Amino acid sequence: MSKIFAFSIRKDEEPYLKEWAAAHPEVEVDYTDQLLTPETAKKAAGADGVVVYQQLDYTPETLQALADQGITKMSLRNVGVDNIDMAKAKELGFSITNVPVYSPNAIAEHAAIQAARILRQSKRMDEKMAHGDLRWVPTIGREVRDQIVGVIGTGHIGRVFMQIMEGFGAKVIAYDVFKNPELEKQGYYVDSLDDLYQQADVVSLHVPAMKSNYHMIDDQAIAKMKDDAVLVNVSRGPLVDTDAVVRALDSGKLFGFVMDTYEDEVGVFNEDWTNKDFPDARLKDLIDRPNVLVTPHTAFYTTHAVRNMVVKALDNNLAMVEDKEPDTPVKVG
Repeated sequence: MSKIFAFSIRKDEEPYLKEWAAAHPEVEVDYTDQLLTPETAKKAAGADGVVVYQQLDYTPETLQALADQGITKMSLRNVGVDNIDMAKAKELGFSITNVPVYSPNAIAEHAAIQAARILRQSKRMDEKMAHGDLRWVPTIGREVRDQIVGVIGTGHIGRVFMQIMEGFGAKVIAYDVFKNPELEKQGYYVDSLDDLYQQADVVSLHVPAMKSNYHMIDDQAIAKMKDDAVLVNVSRGPLVDTDAVVRALDSGKLFGFVMDTYEDEVGVFNEDWTNKDFPDARLKDLIDRPNVLVTPHTAFYTTHAVRNMVVKALDNNLAMVEDKEPDTPVKVG
């Protein structure tokens, strides 16, 4: 009988893991709520493969701890693989999979809802009403249909976001290094990022984090944007120079900011800071601003998406354990 061990399983993931296990009686499935570290790796002793999801780095030490137990098949329940030491993974002969598409709608919907909330100044109005101020002025909104929405990255999530914003009646333009032939035929693409910045009232990021696009949104990029633009980042924190955004919010260059991912989120997001000293003054400042909407990397977090992440990761891992080709392998090294 094959055995798969899953790390960092949350309560909301348990029903889907148990559902999968019941449908695969030929596989022993065990799990823990703890993250995978060099110390916790021993919990997977006897397993043929592991399923994981965490913000912590998969360090050489962590990978070695698994390999020391004969485990070199690892399936991520998420998309990003930038926190894996790929050189070490290649050296140890790891096979890795991810779940690149679990619910584009979840993330795209979140981006669209939050962008619309910024445009309608809903946070300011909520705060006014909480203090008994029910006057309209000066909290006037902007209609989505009056905006030009610029989408950077037209993969699965970016395309769904485009559809949603068009559903509101907005004009949508896009930029991508790798153009989608259908979208290109329909005339969505502009020639350069500068073109997009100059035209868009809303700029929404839907690209992965790579060395080449680290801090792609910096002082220079923001300076090229229209006055009163709205910036949306539900992709990866390192895409945005947060200090540059703070400066643009302070100056009034940006009308608002939607932030679901933050470049310094590890160790801060997904923690309960109630009655504790908050460790990040810059983040606290952003959370408190009336024209900034911060969520702690939860755009993906829907029942539909979580089920897909768990089930697809387990499917991938079982395929590797059985020496079959998994649906979504990751290139190692």
